[in-house]
Amino acid sequence: MRTLLMVLLVVFAACSKPAQKIVQAPPSPWKPPQLARFRPMQVPPENPLTREKVELGRKLFSDPRLSADGSRTCAGCHEPKYGFTIGAIDGRACASLINVGYAQGFFGEDAPIPLERAVQGMWQFAMVRKDGPTLDEVAARFGPDVTPQKVTDALASYLRTLVPVNAPWVRFHDGDATALSEKARRGYEVFDRKARCTNCHNGVLLTDRLRHDIGTGSPYKTPTLLNIGKSMPYFHDHRVAKLEEAVDRMLAGGFKTKSPDPQLRPVTLTPEERELLLAFLRELDADVM
Repeated sequence: MRTLLMVLLVVFAACSKPAQKIVQAPPSPWKPPQLARFRPMQVPPENPLTREKVELGRKLFSDPRLSADGSRTCAGCHEPKYGFTIGAIDGRACASLINVGYAQGFFGEDAPIPLERAVQGMWQFAMVRKDGPTLDEVAARFGPDVTPQKVTDALASYLRTLVPVNAPWVRFHDGDATALSEKARRGYEVFDRKARCTNCHNGVLLTDRLRHDIGTGSPYKTPTLLNIGKSMPYFHDHRVAKLEEAVDRMLAGGFKTKSPDPQLRPVTLTPEERELLLAFLRELDADVM
């Protein structure tokens, strides 16, 4: 009897304790992968990178609920398997998202806006449109507390991780001569010297991030050449289907234009030099998946 009384007292004491609050773990701070020989990626303090936001952004990137009618996803035009490009919006090619976290401007005007604002602008322009539901209404599909800002913050966080730190070109640029094949290394010499491609496609990003008129309608920003072998069709209006044809067009000085870029002049390569150049371009795959 005495033992039973002691057990009851212990149980009563335990039950009479105030309920403890369930404390959620704080977000996990996370740094994006960085290109070793390039300036650090800038992350705005109002949208610090966390593992939770990156994973949410990764899921949202392929979620059709972000579009007005549920028929589109970000990945539909920026396919990971095609170098985060492919597809077109209103006749304009979709730029690669590789290294987009290092971008200094977006859209044709090169506006100095943060990535978050650019993401929200493209979400509105490409997937919701003016005649569809509002961004608030679309965001509410994911929960009552979800806002357009939370969606774009998560997407931007994910995009900042698309840095191909282990890509063959990045390793070669950082001093690892064995990262590219012997044929591709010889092709880079053609690319850099005789073909003068590095006038515009230079540095670890393989772009000067400037605007040039190559005869495709108006000056456009130089695209990266990372994943060029699998991001066909080519140019801003997708007018060329094959890499070989795109190379030949650029070697010929681009397309006819009233204001040709002074850096773009015709170059004559031997058949062997052309094959070496193509070999280099085909080894510029940059997997970030």
